[in-house]
Parts: sequence; structure tokens; C-alpha cells
Amino acid sequence: MEQVANRGLTSAEVAERVAAGQVNDVRRRSSRSVSAIVRANVLTLFNGVIGALWVLIMIFGEWQDGLFGLVIVANAGIGIVQELRAKRTLDRLAIVNESPVRVRRDGSDTEIPPRRVVLGDLVLLSPGDQLLVDGEVVDADGLEVDESLLTGEADPVYKRPGDEALSGSFAIAGRGSYVATRVGRDAYAARLAEEASAFSLSHSELREGVTRFIKYVTWLVIPIGALLTWSQVSRQTSVGEAVTGTVAGIVTMIPEGLVLMTSIAFAVGVIRLGRRRCLVQELPAIEILARVDTLCLDKTGTLTSGGMELDEVRPLHDDLPVHEALAALANLDPDPNPTARAVQARYPDSPGWTATTKVPFSSARKWSGAEFADHGGWVLGAPDVLLPPGSPAYDEAGALAATGLRVLALCGVTSLRDPDDLGTVEAAAVIVLRQRIRPDAAETLAYFAGQHVTVKVISGDNPESVSAIATSLGIPGGERAVDARTLPEDDLEKLAEIMETNTVFGRVSPHQKRLFVGALQSRGHTVAMTGDGVNDVLALKDADLGVAMGSGSGATRAVAQIVLMDDGFAGLPSVVGEGRRVLANIERVAGLFLTKTFYAIVLSLLTGVIGLAFPFAPRHSTLINALTIGVPAFFLALAPSNERARSGFVPRVLRLAVPAGIVCATAVYLSYWIAQSGSSTLGESRTSAVITLFVAAWWVLVLVARPYVWWRVALVASMAGLFALALAVPFAREFFALTLGGPAAGLTAAGLGVAAGVVLTGVFMIARSRPTEPIQGDIQSVRDRPADTLGA
Repeated sequence: MEQVANRGLTSAEVAERVAAGQVNDVRRRSSRSVSAIVRANVLTLFNGVIGALWVLIMIFGEWQDGLFGLVIVANAGIGIVQELRAKRTLDRLAIVNESPVRVRRDGSDTEIPPRRVVLGDLVLLSPGDQLLVDGEVVDADGLEVDESLLTGEADPVYKRPGDEALSGSFAIAGRGSYVATRVGRDAYAARLAEEASAFSLSHSELREGVTRFIKYVTWLVIPIGALLTWSQVSRQTSVGEAVTGTVAGIVTMIPEGLVLMTSIAFAVGVIRLGRRRCLVQELPAIEILARVDTLCLDKTGTLTSGGMELDEVRPLHDDLPVHEALAALANLDPDPNPTARAVQARYPDSPGWTATTKVPFSSARKWSGAEFADHGGWVLGAPDVLLPPGSPAYDEAGALAATGLRVLALCGVTSLRDPDDLGTVEAAAVIVLRQRIRPDAAETLAYFAGQHVTVKVISGDNPESVSAIATSLGIPGGERAVDARTLPEDDLEKLAEIMETNTVFGRVSPHQKRLFVGALQSRGHTVAMTGDGVNDVLALKDADLGVAMGSGSGATRAVAQIVLMDDGFAGLPSVVGEGRRVLANIERVAGLFLTKTFYAIVLSLLTGVIGLAFPFAPRHSTLINALTIGVPAFFLALAPSNERARSGFVPRVLRLAVPAGIVCATAVYLSYWIAQSGSSTLGESRTSAVITLFVAAWWVLVLVARPYVWWRVALVASMAGLFALALAVPFAREFFALTLGGPAAGLTAAGLGVAAGVVLTGVFMIARSRPTEPIQGDIQSVRDRPADTLGA
């Protein structure tokens, strides 16, 4: 073990283990395999049902009536292509997002991808590193590991040589190293990670709503299809005509494109966000962020840039070696944190003090320090933690922090052997650091304010300092800062009330961040949490949506559902806009598909009870569905949208689709019955029904396509023009079996369609009596949005 600790593995030993397959080769969480994508898009219930019906038509009917079978090819082909594009985007960004692992090989330290770690590798740890394989600790210098993702316990675990290190945990303080004893699928967290990494479009209200629709329709199709079959066979017509009528009714009942459009919308969302360097690690995250009403921000790294500058050192005693102590502390750690780097930039050379005891920085303690031979103990940290309230140094630090500066205290202490008891603490200097506010922060916050998304600033810094920055950015309520150390931790209801009425919170511990998220969720809020530090991991994991910065710690990026690879806080509006686009557009096209399903159900019931031939043939259904649903839905599902996400997707769509379907079916059957009652042939009667159905269904499209912009008007008008061409061109009339009767029959059919349109307008006004709230403000003012163009 000592030999491994000194030099690590040799190149020959690494090659030997690679050849033996002892490599950390685990499945990446970004996407499913190509074969899984093909199977998921080809082997579906819809494709099976439609394929069976197509075979029946090919046996008993004419080939033109089997055009609906092309939907199998379209569904599978488009779905596979879009998911493969999304997979490429996810895989490419996932590789960029992978945190390299530091290992020691051949006596030198190097960074390698996680999948190249082999059994026996000496893995080096520093704060923020995630443990990706299991092992045994061989060296520990104040090493503290958070195993909460495995055990649920938030308290850090001190590690000493010989202790077990488990994958899935992460280092939060100190440094150390461990030898990999289990890698790949043998590691403790590998099985859980593989289950969590499954590429899935489920677990969202949108997907669950679509699934419920499918379940309802499936149960309805079986009895109604049986009734329709019996009625067509009992009419003593030919077998071919009976099969054609039955298939026409059943095919129209199936919302075959709804699942496809949902999958495409999600996949295109991933591609669009990928172009903006946003890695969506779980596709439902797009939907969740569209529903977010509370956004918790960590100040450092989100509102402010990660780096800091040492602005001023104010010694409090002339006889203390302030500058030497700062230089010794700043140069103590070979991998300093941002605060130590800022001090190190001013004091690049160590005074040569020998450290006998070191205490690394942790978010819970709010300080770090060391005890030096012949020079005593020194600590650097939060003034309100180290200094007694009311002391001159405490008041001076508070006054500086209130201006938005970050302030630290340098103190001499009696002993560091027990971090919980520093003995006598003597203030030596006040250290002033200047933080850089992100240039895009104010505009992005203004955007969220316009969306009625409440922003909560949660930081471990001094409350006055956080308040000053929040006020400068115009955050409502930013002038009132709450010191988290005064908040209750055992009374969730009281904590939730405080969270509701306040905006800025300082001196928040990692454990409290997690409590804050839970308190907001207990009030029914959908909470998003942003962060970049290891102290944000617990809150990111518990939030409805975790958003990590690309330059953040590996542990932070691992638990977040969305990673902003370019660290751009201004990238969040893009994600919000994409999520709202998906939800609003899928609800819109769901209205189209479900209206078709319900008018098919009503028509099938009327046909089964009355005993007439079905009002149209499968080729008629193909024509109408393509022009009023299929083609328009593809464009509408990918269009930009300015509608806020709301809960209640299923009842809202049903409230619209059920009455609209009944109105369409009533008008169609009335038109068909009037034509049959006269001297019209079956072909002429069906053509009258087709005209009425197109006018009514086209009017549903007109209502659903709102709000109108030029391309929506062109889309709707072109569909009407194509139907007119199908009626006017002899070849198209013959192909789609359209037989025009006299002018009176055509006018009657069109008039009934117009009357249905009037009723449908009233239905839509009632169903949409609670209008969707439009987005206030202009996303374009925050960033240039390519999603404003159609397509992927």
C-alpha cells in the first residue's frame, strides 16, 4: 500500500488491468442505445394495431384505403431520427461535462476520464470531487466526505487511512487519496446510477397525461370496435365494404401521432438547448422548469462571478505578523479554493512557516486555519462566526459587508487541535474581497420577475453583503436580509412561512439549503435550485429541478438535471422558454388529436346503433387527418410559444376535446343522413360527410392555432387550399374516392360544417374561460433565441 501511495500504478500495470477488463466502464447517463431507440419507436402498440388494420385493408379493400399505414413509417422514422439527433447532442455534451479524475501513475499526478480508471489506481481527492469508484483511504489530510446521497445522513464523515471510501459520495473538505478496490458495475453506487441513468420520457405530468389518454382510448376502442364491426357485417353488404367501414372508424379513433409529437417536442428541445451549451441530463427537466414558480439562487457563482479579488487588508494590531500569516495560510494548500487564490495572488510566496495542524475550510464551519510551529494558530473565515458581536472588529466588518463587499477576519487562536474549541480568539485583521457581479444578472432577474417566478437568494455569506448585492440587482425584498442562524430547523411550517415572506438569506449552511427547498415545496411551490459548489449538492438533489454551472464541482454537476456548460446565468431563460414551448404546444396538438378521437368514437356509436354504413372510407380519414391534424400538428408542436405552464393538463384537454368531438360528429352524421335520405349514392353521401367533417375539423385547427402570426395564418390557409385542390382536381377526386353531388348537396354539407364551427367557437370560449397567462416581458431582450424559428 505504501508503494502505491508513493507512485501509484505503473503504465504496465494499467495496461494489464485494462486487458483484464478491470476498468471503470459504466453506462453514461445521457441517453439510451441506438437499438433501444429503434425498438422503442418501431415496436409500439399503435404500430401493431395500425399494422393489423392495414393488413385487413390490403386483403379485403383497395390499396388507396391503406394509406393510413404510412403513419407507421412516419412515426417510426421521424421518431428515430429526432431521438438519434438528441442522443448525439446529449452524448457530445456529456463527454464535455465529465469531471476528470486525478490519479497518480508512474509517480506523477494526471487527469483521466472516469471510464479510464482501473482497479488499483490511486485516486486523489480535493473538495468538490465526487468518488466514482470504491476504495480504501491511504492518505487523509483533514479529509471530510459527504455520504448523504448514499445514507441520507447530511453530517460529513471524517476519513482516516484504512477507512472505506464509497462511490456516490463526495469530498467536502481537506485532501486525501484512496486506492480503487471496486470499479465499474462492481462499485457500490453503480447499480443505482445505472437505474437512475435510464433515458426516459416518463415521470412528468405531460407524459402521464398522454399515457392516460392512450389508456382510456384503448379501453373504448375494444367495445366500440366490436359494435361497429357487428353493425357493418349485419348490413348484408360485401365483406370488403364491411371491413373498410370498420377499419375507417377504428383508425380514426386512435390518436396515433400524439405520442410521436410529444417525443419529438422533447427531443427537439434537447437539441435546441444543446446548441446553447445546456446539457439536459433528464428530458422531463424541460417540462419541470416550465412549471417552476420559485427559483433559489446561490449568490457566489450565480449572481457573481466565481473569481474574487483581494481589495484591502486592514490590520487591527501593529505587532502581529498579519501579512506573513496570510501568506502562510494562502500557500498552505496545493489546490486552493477561490478565496485562498485571491489572497495568494497578493501573497504568492510562502514565509516558510511549518504547519503542525491544518483544518480545511468547510461550509459548515465557515473558516479554515492552521497551527504553525513557533508562530501559533491562525484562522481565516467569516467575521460574524469568529468575532464576538459588538467588538470594534465585528462592527467594522459588518459595515464593510453592508456595502456588498465580501469580508473575512484573520484571527490568532490558542489551539486548533479541537476545531470546536479554538480557545482564545484575537482579531488580527479585516480582509476585504471584491466580488464581480455577472453583467447579465440584472437583466436575467428582470426576466424572471416578469414571469412571476419568485427569486430566493440563498448564500453562506454575510447577510448584509448578500443583501447589498441583491439590492443592487433590483431583487424585490433584497433590502431585508435574514440571518439563517436565527431560523428554526425543527418547525417546517414556521420555516415555510419565513421563506414565503423573505427573499434574501445569509449564513445558510448546506443542511439548511436542503431544509429551505423542502419548506418551499411544502407550500406547493415547484422549486428550482442553482449552484456550483459542493455545499449546494443536497439542495440540488432535493429540488424539483437542479441547475448546475459547468465550472462547478463534479458532485454538483452529477446530481443536477440541467448543466449550464458555459456558466451563463442568462442561459436559464432559454431553458424556461423551451419548457414552456413544449408544454403549451403539446397541449395544443393534444386538443387536435383528441378531438379526432372523440368524433370517431361518437360516429362509430351512431353507426353501430343506427346501422348505416360508416360515413367515410379510410382514405377519406387519411386526407382529413393529414390536413387538419398531422401536418399542422408537426409545425405547431415545434413552434415558439408565449404561454405559461399550468397544472391540470388532462382535464383541460378533455374539457375541450370531448364537446368538440361531439359537435363535429353530430354535424357529420347529420350531413350524411340528409344525403342518404335523398337520392344520393353512397359515394356522394360520404363525400358530403367528408366536406362537413373537413370544415368542422379545420375550424378546430383555426381555433387551436391561436395566437396568429404570419406563418400560422399561412399554415391554416394552405390546409384549406389543399382540400379545395383535392375536390377540384379529377385525379385527386378519383384517388380519394370523392364523388360530388349537385350544388345543393355541397352547399348543405358546407353549411353544416360552418354551423358546427359557430358552435365550436362557443365551446372553445367556455373551455378556455381561464386563459393561459402570457409571458410578461420579452425573452428576446435577454438573449437571442433561435427557438423563434420553426423546426429543430
